Amino acid sequence: MSSMKTYFRPIVLTGPERPEGALPLAGGALWFDRVEVLARDHVPYVLPADQTPQSVLEYLTPPRAVIAGLDMQRVQIMGILNVTPDSFTDGGQHDAPAAALAHASRMQAEGADLIDIGGESTRPGALAVPADQEIARTAPVIAALRAAGIGIPLSIDTRKTAVARAAVTAGADLVNDVSGFTFDADLARLCADHDLPVCVMHAQGDPQTMQQNPHYDNVLLDVYDYLEGRVTALEDAGIPRARIIVDPGIGFGKTQAHNLALLARLSLFHGLGCAVLLGASRKKFIATLGQAPEIADRVHGSVAVALAAVAQGVQILRIHDVFATRSALSLWQAATKGTPDDT
Repeated sequence: MSSMKTYFRPIVLTGPERPEGALPLAGGALWFDRVEVLARDHVPYVLPADQTPQSVLEYLTPPRAVIAGLDMQRVQIMGILNVTPDSFTDGGQHDAPAAALAHASRMQAEGADLIDIGGESTRPGALAVPADQEIARTAPVIAALRAAGIGIPLSIDTRKTAVARAAVTAGADLVNDVSGFTFDADLARLCADHDLPVCVMHAQGDPQTMQQNPHYDNVLLDVYDYLEGRVTALEDAGIPRARIIVDPGIGFGKTQAHNLALLARLSLFHGLGCAVLLGASRKKFIATLGQAPEIADRVHGSVAVALAAVAQGVQILRIHDVFATRSALSLWQAATKGTPDDT
């Protein structure tokens, strides 16, 4: 990798008026008139947006494509449905189909735009789950949600082709892979063959070992380079960029300092030309900084981080607390626009 590579991060702004010359961020309601120029061999500096290379603007400014029927010009809320006995905040609460259906119905009523269903815990220290066990946890739940009339998009959170295939057969619309499509070589091909949108996440190491001693030369640029490489690999596998969501993987092989460095400059990832997803809900750094060791007390910090991400143009929020996030998001949007949001 050349040390001379240059990165351009839009400095994202919002409000009822845009200055002349401001550019739209990913075709949405936010905009930028300056960029921060980053590199591994010099300190950051700021330039007017019109001095950004056209090749960069071609990824930063156009609207993101509709994904799984969802308009990426507005913030989409992805509710988390863990059908596992051991997930870090809600393991065992929703792992029976009836309990899962009740929780999914509640999240849809509270304003979830899509639901992410996972049958293998990815909490730090978690062990891998055999594919047949993961299928037994997830596919019946997806089928039950569809049979009950849950019509919003459903995502399968898995690293395994067999699990994704069973989930898609049961009614899933999207594949969310925490391994960035590196765990199972066949998964990207399955998604390409079925024209499925995908979410590609950065993780350093696997869940069992990822928090033991994570290290980066420059966490922001290292994660960006990784995701850039994975997007290219997915395109080569037949998945167009318009169907790819990127996720910097907060908490996956990252210390609190790493998480905060990513959050502070999250808008860099719009340079990949993909919708950006953030999943920080209830994670350890929220407990630490928010002085909230109890899970139930982490909703406030989780919402605060979600709104900070929305202010940097993130299109999808992967969260546990749907009502709190939807309510806060509606108020944030109304307060920044000066009028209630009409979406």
